[in-house]
Amino acid sequence: MVCESWKAKLDTYVDGELPSEEMRAFDTHVHSCSSCSADALTRVQMRRVIQVAGKRFTPRAEFRKRMQQSIAPKPQRSFRLRWMLAAAAFVMLVVGTLTSAYLGKRSGTDQVFSEIADLHVATLASSSPVDVISTDRHTVKPWFQGKIPFAFNLPELQNSEFALLGGRMTYLAQTPGAHLIYDVRKHHISVFVFQERSLPAKLDENSLSPKKLSFSMETWSQGGLRYFVIGDASAADIDVLAKLFKAAS
Repeated sequence: MVCESWKAKLDTYVDGELPSEEMRAFDTHVHSCSSCSADALTRVQMRRVIQVAGKRFTPRAEFRKRMQQSIAPKPQRSFRLRWMLAAAAFVMLVVGTLTSAYLGKRSGTDQVFSEIADLHVATLASSSPVDVISTDRHTVKPWFQGKIPFAFNLPELQNSEFALLGGRMTYLAQTPGAHLIYDVRKHHISVFVFQERSLPAKLDENSLSPKKLSFSMETWSQGGLRYFVIGDASAADIDVLAKLFKAAS
């Protein structure tokens, strides 16, 4: 009964719709409560399964054909009216094509950002968030050799407030990558690294807005790799850690 008030907000927490103060409080509770962390992980996994299932159904070609036939000019109408209807149909087709391309790009970008947030939450809710536990970058970096198809550098943290907790392998749309976890003033920050060419969508970094995510996040491409830095720490801390990685690379 102690966790009933927390469990009532689990779905809102997983969707990232809680206020920032409640998100931080919830993170602290989930890290200490095995029951709530298990429920949170189950909800994240279910959400990802539903997202994958939702992509299986797309409009058929017959639907587009029926729409084109319904707006095609009728033979008995005047030449001018036929020309106007044909022009209108062409404009609608062009607008629809451009809109579909834009929405497809945005939805692909939003999907990647959402999955990164899910991976961050699921990992921190896990009882074993890292596979290699070490604060030494010279121990963590070699651990990934042979496990992922690329190499990357870790920053020097001396004279900074950040601490490396360890790392693990992770997957984004069946693409293998590295997941590193850092700590700064009791806040956990995830750093994900993937091959840019292996990602399912070309990312639009300009569409990344704090209003869309319950976490602070930065992403960039460098040396053929795509980096994501995400966590409930301040945007300033996220920016500092991102700059350390950019300098190391």
